Amino acid sequence: QVQLVESGGGLVQAGGSLRLSCAASGSIFSRYAMGWYRQAPGKQRELVAAIAPGGSRNYADSVKGRFTISRDNAKNTVYLQMNSLEPEDTAVYYCNAERLFLGTTYTYWGQGTQVTVSS
Repeated sequence: QVQLVESGGGLVQAGGSLRLSCAASGSIFSRYAMGWYRQAPGKQRELVAAIAPGGSRNYADSVKGRFTISRDNAKNTVYLQMNSLEPEDTAVYYCNAERLFLGTTYTYWGQGTQVTVSS
């Protein structure tokens, strides 16, 4: 079992920055792929950024060059640095942990944190 707790959301003006944090507990954090997803009202949840246990990263096209995902395995924490925020980035942001182990995929979600970008 993995428990995930997000923090760092809030209200920011367009062009501003926020840093989201996701603290994990309950299992071996370093073995999990970690991701940030978001869901805007009336839209499906979408992947924003992900980081593998080995450190490789991938991003949604819409956030490339603006967002950076990182992880600190010593602190069991994953971060999402969001710069040059746009109103279209407004959504609830969810932290995700995933691991494939002995043929079974284990997936865990945080409770979400609201990010609102005003124009």
